[in-house]
Formats: sequence, structure tokens, C-alpha cells
Amino acid sequence: MRITAGKYSQWQILLLLFLLFIPALSYSTDSLIRSDSIDSSDAINGSDSINKSAEKKNTDDIDIYVNSSVPDQQYSLAEVRAIFAMRKTIWPDGTKIKVFVLPDNASKHRLFTKSRLHMFPHQFRRIWDRLTFSGAGQAPVEVESFEEMFDRLSNTPGSIGYLKAQHYHGNIRKLNYE
Repeated sequence: MRITAGKYSQWQILLLLFLLFIPALSYSTDSLIRSDSIDSSDAINGSDSINKSAEKKNTDDIDIYVNSSVPDQQYSLAEVRAIFAMRKTIWPDGTKIKVFVLPDNASKHRLFTKSRLHMFPHQFRRIWDRLTFSGAGQAPVEVESFEEMFDRLSNTPGSIGYLKAQHYHGNIRKLNYE
């Protein structure tokens, strides 16, 4: 692709270069972050491997919960991702989906997105920001704690969120997904 200076302004050229460069940068960083290999410095240091094993141990601590009004059926991981990415907005019975999440900087939010949805929090933030700024949708409702999440899930028909894995009494249940 050849760009001639007479046809485009300086800002248009910079914007085009920016749009071409940023996706390549984010993909290369994602692939570096997703690498499961432990390099020799980690083996010597040991700290990252300890953190990784602690994270793996805690993956069973968080499950996806829904309000009891949500249809009880098997959902795929792709459907659950689409729900949390705000791309799927209606349950099979026609009820509007209301998504609740913890703040981006919460360690339990990072753990949930990586272990249960197999995506990084910044990927969801990018999707939510794009929806919000384009006017095509809105970001999920942010709650401050699991206690608030439990209250919101219990009292909001069609809601979905995540909580510490345990038996809850009330108006919520675990979501069946694979």
C-alpha cells in the first residue's frame, strides 16, 4: 500500500499507521502472555512458578452463577464468553441478560476471566470500551465485592456473574456450561 502525501493529511497518515500498528502489537503481547512455558530465570527465581501454582489452585474457588429465572440448560463456553463480552444480550427464553463483574483491578476478576473464560481482563475491557464509545452497547455493571454480587444476582431476573464456589441459598444457582 502506497500513501502519497498530496492525497492525505499528516493526521490521516498517522491515524492509518496507528490503526495498522496497534493490533499487531496487542496480538504479539497476548501471545507472549499466554505462553505457558517457564523460562530458566523463573526456574531459578521460583517466584512466578509459585504464583502460577497458587493461581491454578484457586481456579476452583470461582464459579459462574445466575439468577434462578435464567433457563436451566447447558451453555457452551463460546456462549458464556459472548455473554460476558456483552455480545449475547438475551437468554433463550427472551429475558434480557444483566451482567455483573468485579472491577478490572480486582485479583478475583483477573482469576475468573483467565481461568473460566480463557481470556484476559484487558481483552474484555477493550470490547466493553468499543461497545460503549461506539454507542452500540454498554459495559457490564461493576460491583465492589462478592457480597454485592450475590445481592444483585439474587434480586435481578436474568442476571449472571461469578462468586466464590460454595452452596448458596436463595434465588441463584450455578450456570451449566462446558
